[in-house]
Amino acid sequence: MPLNRRTFLESSAALGAGAALAAGTAGTAEAHGARPKPAKRYSFTVMGTTDLHGNVLNWDYFTDKEFDDKAHNDVGLAKISTLVNQVRADRGRRNTLLIDAGDTIQGTQLSYYYAKIDPITRTGGPVHPMAQAMNAIGYDAAALGNHEFNYGIPVLRKFEEQCDFPLLGANALDAKTLRPAFPPYSIHRLRTPHGKDVRVAVLGLTNPGIAIWDKANVNGRMVFPGLEEQAAKWVPKLRSMGADVVIVSAHSGSSGTSSYGDQLPHVENAAGLVAEQVPGIDAILVGHAHTEIPEYRIANKETGKEVVLSEPLKWGQRLTLFDFDLVWAKGRWTVEKVAAQVLNSNTVEEDPEITGLLADEHKKVVAYVNTVIGTSTAAMTTADAPWKDEPIIDLINVVQAETVQAALAGGAYASLPVLSQASCFSRTARIPAGEITIKDAAGLYPFENTLEARLMTGAQLKEYLEYSAKYYVQTPAGAPVDTAKLTNADNTPDYNYDAVYGLTYEIDIARPAGQRITGLSFEGKPLDPAATFVLAVNNYRASGGGAFPHVADAEQLWANSDEIRNTIIQWVQAKGTVDPGRFASVDWKLTRDGVPVF
Repeated sequence: MPLNRRTFLESSAALGAGAALAAGTAGTAEAHGARPKPAKRYSFTVMGTTDLHGNVLNWDYFTDKEFDDKAHNDVGLAKISTLVNQVRADRGRRNTLLIDAGDTIQGTQLSYYYAKIDPITRTGGPVHPMAQAMNAIGYDAAALGNHEFNYGIPVLRKFEEQCDFPLLGANALDAKTLRPAFPPYSIHRLRTPHGKDVRVAVLGLTNPGIAIWDKANVNGRMVFPGLEEQAAKWVPKLRSMGADVVIVSAHSGSSGTSSYGDQLPHVENAAGLVAEQVPGIDAILVGHAHTEIPEYRIANKETGKEVVLSEPLKWGQRLTLFDFDLVWAKGRWTVEKVAAQVLNSNTVEEDPEITGLLADEHKKVVAYVNTVIGTSTAAMTTADAPWKDEPIIDLINVVQAETVQAALAGGAYASLPVLSQASCFSRTARIPAGEITIKDAAGLYPFENTLEARLMTGAQLKEYLEYSAKYYVQTPAGAPVDTAKLTNADNTPDYNYDAVYGLTYEIDIARPAGQRITGLSFEGKPLDPAATFVLAVNNYRASGGGAFPHVADAEQLWANSDEIRNTIIQWVQAKGTVDPGRFASVDWKLTRDGVPVF
């Protein structure tokens, strides 16, 4: 696949008002008794966002109201735009750059609507709201995130076409040619008052896990080598091309961990390793991990030089600022100092230019998510789902199990029992008593996962459940139980804890991880390790997401390309009425020495 024409993008600009200049001295003149010459200095700022996930406005389409959380954060590009305008006014418009670290076009019903309901790929179709907003704000470059691939390559390519800035991915390679399938980098020229331009290179790196998580979309088309490997290839090239400053925009966390185990030879969260192992990098905008890191410094092992990392909080809740101070010495610009900080988007109002630009798109999506698709006989919520077997999670599981059963009917595996796994993706999802809308059903499943059927044995399922149960913090019998501290052991997120529907079992949290599953049974009898089952499982888990044992290697019996979210919506529409009394049951519980915790 040929390189995008913007691979070698350069942007030049004249000096604007507010250039941050500092005085200096040139000591050599003092030896001759002459007045010291001031050193040439220049300062500029690189702003960064990441994991925007389709958030343009400060709006939660799953609740259909203004976004709010316990910390009263705000979200969206309209808020970011106001912060960006303030920074540009302070530093000088032409002394700033604005970049992003990926996961842009998936995550809200707004982004879903323009990928699936009124897709940007249709002839004469709309411009993606994220492209509209980012173009209006004036982004200079963005790295690819793994969720960019969720809707398939055609949607991603159309989004790329609609952006006025390059989508960078030095480690997203064409599977046949092993050449970059997207621009690896962009170079931006900042004009200083000294007649010596500063050349800033932005290298984009994405996540190798795409090969697992979006296998259906990229297999045979693209490959994703490790971030360290590709950074080591490209950074020296950028320096040899005259880059004075090298910034990496990496859709990869800083912790050095991976959720896909040993299925790939590359680390998922490798930004810190890139800083440590690859010389020549000045700063790294970190993404993917959904954590807030205002400033983090890592010394490069080869040079000893500190690399400054920063990760702004997801969804446009924060804006990173990298402030660079440069000095002209020996015929070139040298980075003298780098500092990073984050600005909170809840301190400003939304930019009316952005809210006005996308008012029509917002109205269309609000109308769409409020479409009534059925009714429920009772209210259901995920508030306690991380530690109790709740009907709302049973709803996901019964939809998945029935869908797989129908798909396998009449085939070789039709007689096998079908089990199902599901996670609590959001602790605020709810199905109200009475009318159910699209937003209610979609709120259960905020990810674009699809459904598969995998063949598993009883023994494998036992190990699967033991692995899942490591999610709980070990809590001795008799000790007080604080639900705020009970889960997320070893930083296991909620979406990597699975409840399995169709089996009965207890999780003894007084025991160490790996020894917690007791009373495991199927249809009232102890589970036969040799028995064979069909597991209805999402493609993230089936592809190795979360590194659960056995499932990624299990035989695939069936797979569907439709999002599970849509499957739930269609199931509710077909049933008309959702009655938890017909499918909900308490099949698992937390215990300590056989005594239920709740």
